Amino acid sequence: MLAEIITIGDEILIGQIVDTNSAFISQQLNKIGVQVYQITSIQDDKQHILTALEEAKQRAQLVLVTGGLGPTKDDITKQCFCEFLGDTLVEDLPTLQHIKELFHTYFNKIPSQINLNQALVPSTATVLLNEHGTAPGMWMERDGVVFVSMPGVPYEMKSLLTNKVLPRVIDRFDRPFIYHKTLLTYGLGESTIAERIAHWEENLPPSIKLAYLPSFGRVRLRLSSKGKDQVKLMESVDSLMEELWKILEDIAVGYEDETSVVNRIGELLIKKGKTLSLAESCTGGAIAEEITQHAGVSSFYQGSIIPYATELKTSILGVSAETIKKHNVVSLQVAEAMATRSNLLFQSDYAIATTGIAGPDKGDGKDEVGTVCIAIAGPDGIVSEKFLFGKARERVIQKSVNKAFEMLLKEILKN
Repeated sequence: MLAEIITIGDEILIGQIVDTNSAFISQQLNKIGVQVYQITSIQDDKQHILTALEEAKQRAQLVLVTGGLGPTKDDITKQCFCEFLGDTLVEDLPTLQHIKELFHTYFNKIPSQINLNQALVPSTATVLLNEHGTAPGMWMERDGVVFVSMPGVPYEMKSLLTNKVLPRVIDRFDRPFIYHKTLLTYGLGESTIAERIAHWEENLPPSIKLAYLPSFGRVRLRLSSKGKDQVKLMESVDSLMEELWKILEDIAVGYEDETSVVNRIGELLIKKGKTLSLAESCTGGAIAEEITQHAGVSSFYQGSIIPYATELKTSILGVSAETIKKHNVVSLQVAEAMATRSNLLFQSDYAIATTGIAGPDKGDGKDEVGTVCIAIAGPDGIVSEKFLFGKARERVIQKSVNKAFEMLLKEILKN
């Protein structure tokens, strides 16, 4: 079956906010066998909304709409649904009581009429109580097509979708089973991987598709299939993925949704009883940010220092001023010294150090913009490499982060 997602709000179209709702909805629908045919972002405009609803009705059996349910005059989604359905707004008493309780509990005040109006819904809608906000979700139907309206606030939408909408979709529609399995790889580019697995890929059955998903030093390889026999389908994909893992064993990290490079590094460090610290200059804490997004990293992650200014590499981290003067602040020698000093400072077993020129200007460095030196100091010594990652600042930083993890993983796996 096909679904369509419509996001409503001028703030999306002018780039004031990023539409993360559509990505989340698509992921969750895919898990239950619903294929998203189209995603559309539209203005808070009556005719635009009505046209989008009518067009979506021609293409999909399920239309999920987010946004435009606030209490202000520019939020017109409910009124548009009434016109689209030939319906009128009525007051939903459970929602009204919920709004009053929210205001009493969190604000200790009586809600104004503009807030109470959030309880107005199309008379034919099935109301989905929004436990985290005042705007309820609404389940509506026209000509056999289901329309679901949800608030645009991400945590409110996610709760409604997960707890109220998806169970109804599962009950309402007959869906095929869709199965994806994605292998995470580090260290080789898309074209090189394609050459290595060409024979294997050529022999894939027509029912199973391979997708390459590259990004800055890492490539995800996704196998996908759909059908009615869930067990047989999963067995086929899993078997082929095991074959792929064996071919790419030297660069395979794990399976998406099961692990990540940070989790893999953490598992190995914990198993070996080792710890990690960071000395980040050009990456400015980006490596630490990626590590600390994961729960439980305190089991191996000691901490980090960000000596962004050259003098701080000496005064705080303890890198010799003579080393910096002799070899330049962006050099393998300085990166190695930073990594060594990080291990001493944090009493860690492994350390990552980065020094480079992320751009757009050279700053204290003498090399070209995009030059980055990365060092890994571990129990068996130090390894370091110098890279040229281009001139786009964001790209330089992200490539540095990915390459640092790749180098660290290789060092840990040596023992």
